[in-house]
Amino acid sequence: MPLNDESSTVAGRPWRATLRRSLRLVNEFRYEQPDPARFYSAIAHDSVGQLSSYTPLAGSMLLDVGGGPGYFRDAFEEAGATYFSLDADAGELAGMGGDIPERTVLGSGMELPFRDSSLDITYSSNVLEHVPEPWTMADEMVRVTKPGGLVFISYTVWYGPWGGHETSPWHYLGGARAARRYCRKHGKSPKNVFGTSMYAVTVKAGLEWAERQTAGQVLDLIPRYNPAWSHWMLKVPGVREVATWNLMIVLRKK
Repeated sequence: MPLNDESSTVAGRPWRATLRRSLRLVNEFRYEQPDPARFYSAIAHDSVGQLSSYTPLAGSMLLDVGGGPGYFRDAFEEAGATYFSLDADAGELAGMGGDIPERTVLGSGMELPFRDSSLDITYSSNVLEHVPEPWTMADEMVRVTKPGGLVFISYTVWYGPWGGHETSPWHYLGGARAARRYCRKHGKSPKNVFGTSMYAVTVKAGLEWAERQTAGQVLDLIPRYNPAWSHWMLKVPGVREVATWNLMIVLRKK
């Protein structure tokens, strides 16, 4: 469980990993494609509360790896962080208003264009499953974080209910088959194409990476969107892959 589940506030209320929060966020997943601003804004404000339960955001230099069009920017800047965003797609970076905002970097998450130990917080939400070498990206995030700084990584689990993103739940029959079905039904390819822009990343792989890396102290390994009382599921192989929507890994850089 988080080190302090009630140490931060969102809209004046303590942040808690409750069932009510989980149901609200699960409902927001329905809007990822038709209304991304609604979906990502909800996740961003929840992220501020969750991240603040580990470290103060005010005065920090924060890098959002895979920040895309900047849905998280306002939420983190309102909390007092100096926000940097990185994405590999210039179109994604300019998506909200057509202009690329300041402190925005075009580059690869697998080779971050930042110096060693240069940032207070490195953050990535629902990006690791879109990277062909996800644990290289995780290593890079640790590298650029200052000693004592925070590394926050969360990703959508392949065998979870939303593992195929807009092709779910047909991804359980295989990513390629799910993509073909999506094409037949909608007359276009899905945004997230299995094997090209979406990959099968598991809970098991995340737990193994957290155990083998040596540069950070592991603070938490939890199902990000699940209520606190259900975090026991990570101890059960098989169950954890299906019941976990999203795995969250939090490290303190040594």
